[in-house]
Amino acid sequence: MPKCTFQFAILHDCNQKLKISNMAHKELIKDTVSVITLGCSKNTVDSEVLSGHLQSAKLTLVDDPEQASTVIINTCGFIDLAKEESVSAILEAAELKKQGKIETLIVAGCLSERYGNDLKLEIPEVDHFFGTEAYANILKVVSPDLKYALLGERVISTPRHYAYMKISEGCDNPCSFCAIPLMRGKHRSKPIEDLVREAQSLTRQGVKELVLVAQDSTCYGLDIYGKRSLDSLLRALSDASGAEWIRLMYAYPAKFPKEILPVIAERENICSYIDMPMQHISTNMLKSMRRGITRRATEELIHHIKETVPGITLRTTFIVGYPGETEDDFQELCDFVSTGALNRMGVFTYSQEDDTYAYILGDPIPQEVKDERRTILMDIQKQISHEANQQLIGKRVRAMVEQEINGEYQCRTQQDAPEVDNELYVRSESPLHPGDMIWVEIDDAAEFDLFGHIIE
Repeated sequence: MPKCTFQFAILHDCNQKLKISNMAHKELIKDTVSVITLGCSKNTVDSEVLSGHLQSAKLTLVDDPEQASTVIINTCGFIDLAKEESVSAILEAAELKKQGKIETLIVAGCLSERYGNDLKLEIPEVDHFFGTEAYANILKVVSPDLKYALLGERVISTPRHYAYMKISEGCDNPCSFCAIPLMRGKHRSKPIEDLVREAQSLTRQGVKELVLVAQDSTCYGLDIYGKRSLDSLLRALSDASGAEWIRLMYAYPAKFPKEILPVIAERENICSYIDMPMQHISTNMLKSMRRGITRRATEELIHHIKETVPGITLRTTFIVGYPGETEDDFQELCDFVSTGALNRMGVFTYSQEDDTYAYILGDPIPQEVKDERRTILMDIQKQISHEANQQLIGKRVRAMVEQEINGEYQCRTQQDAPEVDNELYVRSESPLHPGDMIWVEIDDAAEFDLFGHIIE
């Protein structure tokens, strides 16, 4: 494999984008910490756990880094755009330190795990670099005299009515484009009893929806129970968590545990929804991507899922512009998406990552071609989503209230995950609150938005 060669040329561009205020030098308030989280929902969970430990250590958490004596940045290193965002955030915090506005700067997470040694040379203002889940080491730096055990409830950073729950860490899959195993290590499941306790703790804090996340949720239990045990986990959480909704994300299609489907079908508090990142449909591309599945097997799996759980919502993500993706491969993907087999979809453009199997293939497809393919694919999905939403007009759906916006209430149906899927807007004569469950009749629909009124 090639040696890591993270391109720090972006540092110079990022330096031109700093938006640090020119406030006068402030007196640092000791024992105040600001945690900045970048990247995916798994990072969100890590930061919430870390914040819980910090709070139990009697440290004060603040949102504004300029009001903190210590800033901790939990970075993402998944693709180029995420790396640039992380580097930009580090540079902004480094500028704060130069100006004397913070005392200690700590960088943790995926980018630090992969490129910590390089970052030390480029950004000397950073006091400490740690990898992923380095809770104890971070606490030793922030509060060195404290004798403690790692304890304390997570500090939820999402809206209080939903929370992400990480059921496992790491990944054993050999996908050619992905650096997650390099950053997160081998797959490691959390015991069912620990996850049930965590879920109960979250619902006691007012959480109504548990969104289960992992690098690969369908491998759950293989390492500690000797078999895939996602069905057992879903039953346990359904029985004992107290959650209104339980939603499954990041289900790897190869070796998909079909035994979870009857559980989803029979349990009212488990959403009829699966997020299943497919990445492509062309068998040629899937083989090069080392996905362990073919187009035919993928289509058979989709058919089985829909047959076993009627009305289920399937969400996926695709990568366009992968090395060797021909016009025929891309057209095959477009034709597949056009069938409407999938309800929700996101599209990434390929990002060449150091030390991955695909690195030696180069990055031959120009970015403008990647962007064009992404636009074409999303335009197809927009039309499919619009037609599906139009069919909901006049139907009644159960929804969860998210927030009030300009006199309307933004909500979500069970078919929509937070942050990534459709939104439902309703008006109400009486006040509603985040997390309220309501029944709505759909009056109108757009590509990714629904509009309705509350019914008794």
